[in-house]
Amino acid sequence: MVKYLQRRFALSHKGAVDVIKGGLFCALQNVSFMLPVGLLYMLVRELLSGDLSVSKLPFFIIGIVICSAFILLATRFEYNGTYLATYLETGVRRISLAEKLRRIPLSFFGKKDLADLTSAIMNDCAVLEASQSHFVSPLIGAALSTTVIALSTLFFDWKMGLAAVWVLPVAFAIVGFASKVQRGLSKKSMSAKIACEDGIQECMECMSDLRSNNAERKYLKGLHEKIRGVEHRLIISELGTAAFVVSAGLVLRLGIATTALVGAYLLTRGELDVLTFFMFLLVVSRLYDPLEGTLQNLAAIIATNSNIERMNEILDCEIQGGSTELSNKNCDISFDSVGFSYKNGETVLDNVTFTAKQGEVTALVGPSGGGKTTVSRLAARFWDIERGKITVGGTDISTVNPEALMSLYSIVFQDVTLFDNTVMENIRIGKKDTSDEEVLAAAKLANVDEFAEKLPEKYDTKIGENGCELSGGERQRISIARAFLKDAPIILLDEATASLDVENETAIQSALSRLIRNKTVLVIAHRMRTVANADKIVVLSDGKVAEQGAPSELLKQNGIFARMAKLQTESAEWTLK
Repeated sequence: MVKYLQRRFALSHKGAVDVIKGGLFCALQNVSFMLPVGLLYMLVRELLSGDLSVSKLPFFIIGIVICSAFILLATRFEYNGTYLATYLETGVRRISLAEKLRRIPLSFFGKKDLADLTSAIMNDCAVLEASQSHFVSPLIGAALSTTVIALSTLFFDWKMGLAAVWVLPVAFAIVGFASKVQRGLSKKSMSAKIACEDGIQECMECMSDLRSNNAERKYLKGLHEKIRGVEHRLIISELGTAAFVVSAGLVLRLGIATTALVGAYLLTRGELDVLTFFMFLLVVSRLYDPLEGTLQNLAAIIATNSNIERMNEILDCEIQGGSTELSNKNCDISFDSVGFSYKNGETVLDNVTFTAKQGEVTALVGPSGGGKTTVSRLAARFWDIERGKITVGGTDISTVNPEALMSLYSIVFQDVTLFDNTVMENIRIGKKDTSDEEVLAAAKLANVDEFAEKLPEKYDTKIGENGCELSGGERQRISIARAFLKDAPIILLDEATASLDVENETAIQSALSRLIRNKTVLVIAHRMRTVANADKIVVLSDGKVAEQGAPSELLKQNGIFARMAKLQTESAEWTLK
């Protein structure tokens, strides 16, 4: 049962146990509300028989006190077992999702967008929080308490019991049969929401491009359609759910009618006394109240299937494992007949073989889409390859824990990611718990000091979300400063100086020359002047190694590299006329 709940509602083990406890407490609370009915039945029986005396009043008074205390105690247990436990489980769920996202392969993120993942952690968790506290535990409690009360009525008078409980399986069957329809409606609603969230996020991120191309009206018109689409899907989903829930509720109300009709019939035949008839009317009036809410809850639970599937997709994703102990003899990176493709089946790399030696600069060049960036990502085990082997110092990287492996790498991406924090802390991410002096030294090597000293609070100035307060070149220099600070034996540079002007590019390259001594350097570049002094060039074209060797050797071969160098020389001489 616990394992089923864990899987069904994306819960932790403790969360599943708490759901069961919450259901039991809800059942206890529902049963406690029936105690006053029994007490009232006894009181009316005494009144009708004329046996009620002053000496019996304390019994009923004490009974009222006990019933009230029991209801109060059951309500407290129910609240603690559902709401408080749910809030704790929501925190555990969000942390477990974030921890899993931290450990799963980056290939997973290639299939997802930011809005989808953000929605899974924030919106889906909130939906399941409401489901666990308001729907699941009350559903379990209502089912248990209804079963107990229904069996009690059958034992008390089976004819009246049947008249009261026959509607229960019919009502549940109606909602149960609707589950497939509701799942389909829920998936379509979720898809519309994600499309709308993507559109809003894209609009905010690309507003400058939209304005520069006078495309705001057209884009906002499409966004308006997406918002209307969400509204349309939600209306259909609500109508679809309501159609079945209302039908089930009407069937439940028939139970009161059948109880009254059967009771009246048995009463006229002398097979039932008035007091028992009165008691059954009280019981059914209370019996159906939690069930009506439960049927709505059942529909709501079914509607959460898409949320749960998205969360389970994250939780079920295999993590990249491996040894946490590094056993590499040096830091040579070797690709041996490596093949790789993304999920769509399109081959990205085919039989790629080369070695980037320690103490040398190996440059990856070639036409766009040739696989250069993919090679650099595979070297750091951002993805796992399908064929061949990648080693660092003779150690197969697929056997090494990704976090341990990353201790060997300093990476400077073309697209820099910064945080809404100070310049100092954004650089310190390169090496946590390092001193301010070391951060400032790394910043100076990357020429960060040239602009940081001019900021209002110098290195303690906050730079905004993703460094929006800085220019592209300034953001890139912070990224390079991180690499200086980490000082890892392997350096991956993906167009590291692409956003810098000529003066700053020259300064950074001079600093990089000091940084890369005795290290393994893998550089991705499109500008030939960037790799002119590289020790080795690997030319990638259509996912294959087309050429490799020293720059001077490749220029003599008059192949792809020579042609690229010639074209860039010609473009450098181009002027406006």
